[in-house]
Amino acid sequence: MTDPAVVARLTRDITAGLQQGDLEDFYRDLHRHPELAFTEHRTAARLAARLRAAGYEVTEGVARTGVVGVLAQGEGPVVWLRGDMDALPVREATGLPYASTADGVMHACGHDLHITWLAAAAEALAAARDLWSGTLVVVGQPAEEAEGGAAAMVADGVHERFPRPDVLFGQHAAPGLAGFYPHTPGLTLSASDDLDVVVHGVGGHGSRPESTVDPVVTAAHVVTRLQTVVSREIAAGESAVLTVGSFHAGTKPNIIPAEARLSLNVRTRDDRVRERVLTAIRRIVEGECAAAGCPVPPELTVLPGYPNTVNDPALDGEIAAVHRRLFGEHTVFDFGGTMGSEDFSLLAPQGVPYDYWYVTSTPAAVWEAAPGEELREKFANVPGNHSPLFAPDPSVLVPGVRTLVSAALSRLAVAGG
Repeated sequence: MTDPAVVARLTRDITAGLQQGDLEDFYRDLHRHPELAFTEHRTAARLAARLRAAGYEVTEGVARTGVVGVLAQGEGPVVWLRGDMDALPVREATGLPYASTADGVMHACGHDLHITWLAAAAEALAAARDLWSGTLVVVGQPAEEAEGGAAAMVADGVHERFPRPDVLFGQHAAPGLAGFYPHTPGLTLSASDDLDVVVHGVGGHGSRPESTVDPVVTAAHVVTRLQTVVSREIAAGESAVLTVGSFHAGTKPNIIPAEARLSLNVRTRDDRVRERVLTAIRRIVEGECAAAGCPVPPELTVLPGYPNTVNDPALDGEIAAVHRRLFGEHTVFDFGGTMGSEDFSLLAPQGVPYDYWYVTSTPAAVWEAAPGEELREKFANVPGNHSPLFAPDPSVLVPGVRTLVSAALSRLAVAGG
């Protein structure tokens, strides 16, 4: 670990030439052209082009659309920097002059910021390569929002095909008055599981319900009963979130369908709580179907989820100290663990430490106008990630590059460090 004061000084020197206008142009272009999971062809090409121009050995098509750039500078640690590339199926409502041109698709989670930060940090570190030694690996990850992009990169041999990391760094744009860099040692993001449920009934004419077994009514009872899992089966000191995000059944008002489909999401921080919730869901689904007289048992599929994201406490403390030196003591604080989820940690091989922090990005005018006096009240009333109104302040572009550059320099071999 290089001394935080040395890292802060080097970071300022290395990033002194960053051009806000250039970063904004790149960011706005990415924002205008969002791409969904595993279709990030244009975004990947733009990132790859900048990495090649900076001198990286670039591999495209990792896990279909992923990008990996490698810059080797002699003996020293191997540092991985990761940014995710995919957008969301959200119709933008920001009214920005650089709003999405893709109908129903939007960078509503800040991944356009992430790739801008990643590309510019990679360029700055490459331009200053005479100041450090080691190997820098830049990872443009596809499909964080859906379909398991990190797991797909691992399955495609990212740990075998490229230098194995000694440390992995990532960051995320977050709501909150721009200019802060929350760090949480230990558990920072929760595990997530998706479940698909199919309720089988007996279809028929709406005028003769007695000849049917209505899966819509049964599925509605399932949805209602599921609300008791967290409120009545999980201890007050434990955390879990259960969401029914999708309910599909039927085609016509006068036809009772033969099946209903539900999609669920579960967030937990503890393996025991996770198993308790999943067991309760199965019991409720099977019990309601049995009570309704469904002709066959329901189908319940648990889809591969994301694990907890647990920062290495010592590493997080070191990077937080660097960011305090860089931006000021008051800018770094522990926001605590959240119920959000990420697949970032899957990119760290077993035993490799990682750190994942946040860059708050709400424009000052939006923050000040939000109702509430306390921090958490304000936080709840500004557009957050996945909102069609999510519009980060471009003022965070340069600081977000510096957070990544400083983290990398803290671990690379720096002369005089």
